[in-house]
Amino acid sequence: MAGCAPFDTRPEAGGPFYRSLSGHCFFMINLKNVTLRRGTKVLLDKASVTLNPGEKVGLVGRNGAGKSTLFALFNGTLTEDGGDFEMPRQWRMGQVAQNMPETDQAASDFVLEGDTLLADLRQRLVAAEASGDGMEMAHVYTDLADAGDHDALPRAEALILGLGFRVDELNNPVNSFSGGWRMRLQLARALMCPSDILILDEPTNHLDLDALVWLEAWLQRYAGTMIVISHDREFLDAVTDVTLHIDHAKLTRYGGNYSAFEILRAQQMELQQASFAKQQDKIAHLQKFITRFKAQASKAKQAQSRVKALERMEKVAPLLADAEFTFGFKEPNNLPNPMLAISEASFGYVVDDTPKSILQGVSKSVLAGQRIGILGANGQGKSTLVKTIARTMPLLTGTLTEGKGLNIGYFAQQELDVLQPQDNPLEHMTRLARELGPGSGEPSREQDLRNYLGTFNFTGDMVKQAVGTMSGGEKARLVLAMIVWQRPNLLLLDEPTNHLDLATREALSMALNEFEGTVMLVSHDRALLRAVCDEFWMVGRGKVEPFDGDLDDYQKYLLEESKRLREVAKNAARDTSPTAQTAAAELPAPLVVVQAVPAASPTPGLSSAEQRKLEAQKRQQVAAQTRPLKRELEQNEQRMASIEAEKQQLERLLTTPLPLAEMADAGRRLKALAEEVARLEERWLELTQQLETCV
Repeated sequence: MAGCAPFDTRPEAGGPFYRSLSGHCFFMINLKNVTLRRGTKVLLDKASVTLNPGEKVGLVGRNGAGKSTLFALFNGTLTEDGGDFEMPRQWRMGQVAQNMPETDQAASDFVLEGDTLLADLRQRLVAAEASGDGMEMAHVYTDLADAGDHDALPRAEALILGLGFRVDELNNPVNSFSGGWRMRLQLARALMCPSDILILDEPTNHLDLDALVWLEAWLQRYAGTMIVISHDREFLDAVTDVTLHIDHAKLTRYGGNYSAFEILRAQQMELQQASFAKQQDKIAHLQKFITRFKAQASKAKQAQSRVKALERMEKVAPLLADAEFTFGFKEPNNLPNPMLAISEASFGYVVDDTPKSILQGVSKSVLAGQRIGILGANGQGKSTLVKTIARTMPLLTGTLTEGKGLNIGYFAQQELDVLQPQDNPLEHMTRLARELGPGSGEPSREQDLRNYLGTFNFTGDMVKQAVGTMSGGEKARLVLAMIVWQRPNLLLLDEPTNHLDLATREALSMALNEFEGTVMLVSHDRALLRAVCDEFWMVGRGKVEPFDGDLDDYQKYLLEESKRLREVAKNAARDTSPTAQTAAAELPAPLVVVQAVPAASPTPGLSSAEQRKLEAQKRQQVAAQTRPLKRELEQNEQRMASIEAEKQQLERLLTTPLPLAEMADAGRRLKALAEEVARLEERWLELTQQLETCV
């Protein structure tokens, strides 16, 4: 039986496209009576399932059910504790490395190395050239051509740009990017790898909506087998055609995407409950007969046969549906209208006493009961707008008038912006209750606070667990608990679902729909945006404007805009005519740098020697202008790298038992480092823009 051939990874339709060169592959992934344990806990108990080549599989289940452990079985880092697991040995696997990359390599080179086939062939070529083996060189050149060596770099760059990077960042060192952007590079590197099977664990966590839409389109064209864990239901619906559900140590396969799975599972649960009830009636009838007649000699044999029938009966399990997590926002004490009035305002930040404006001329009103979704690419100012309204950043110019009695509930994208890592949930709630005071109308005894935290799944010893040691989902639930306690009338939510599982996302959606106040929501979770928002603001190109359409229209806009920008950039790079340059000038600020620097045009009336001298003088002037900027930029990048190393050391330290004073010091240091990184990144952006202007 033939194996799977290498994949052709040539760009097509605006992005990489994997195609099997040898047609179909007849190997499958088989789990037969597989048992998996984590410590003493059984995560899978005699599970059996078959996955076919080319299937796109969504792996779903509650947090802690065993999804990541099953992934470890697929990628070979774990072996089964019982049963048999089979996967074709010759299949090449693509997966996102979970470690944070630490390298000074250029971003494009780092992603290019993800194509391990090309890397191996290039090493073979170097060896063949060194030994003078002409025949081997000929074979390798043929293999390189088949593997797409001629367009490998453009393919790597297409992946990087698709995931939201700017063209001028393609050759930046990997270490110059923040953690979230480095994880995007890890994702691009995994997609660059020619693979027969691709496994992705929460690939959307670090993406905004623009990059998410691009990733969906890429994965829809991927021709291999794919297994993905995600808590984004619309993402799963778009890219999967099979769903594997882990529940109570059982693994069940459903044909269809996540929405189809929900329907099928509901039907299955209904049938199971009906079968259980019917069997319980039959058991009761048999038991009644046995009890009545087992002592009568004339009926003894019949009673004994009923006992045997009862023992042989294969019991239908009762429906063990987990209790869903639910919560609700309390009725606001008042509803000012308008909530906010913004007039001719500029939003941005201040660096070294110098204001840096991102959004200008914003005039908006926010009314009681509005549900506003805020759309726009990363870096365009969504979080800056929300932070300024939340009073954590100053307004640069203009006026922002708050309605009388405005009470803001703010969910920050980084939970540690509002949480203290060394404190536990009970300490957070005690402090909050004390700050609000008795006038808030909320009970503040310790038992009341414990009971309240229990409604957000903080039970038992969890109320005394340091926040710094909690998972992202637990931190997010704590922030929600604190917001609900404050009885806000305006909710500002900046990516609230990043660490929430599907059940908690559904609970948040229901709570927001019942909330009587105003909601302003930044999120890449389209299911949440669709369920909650009835109007949208577009943030981009320095403006905040209404978006006339729904999320489907926005997705079409993103794909069309991405295609248009690629075409304009491509034309501007090779065409220096005024028309092309005018088109390039229309690009959003972060993308203007996509145009190549044209060669200097000859000055009329000068000889070639004079022309060269003039060009040399210009180059010297540019070098003199850029030298101090480059020096500061290098120092900036080195400092960010050292901060990242110190942050990782502190985060590891916080996971170990520490005296309270040391924990507090580490938490304060982490916060100070985060603030310094924010300042350095803002300065880095300014320096790169100044360098582009000089060039």
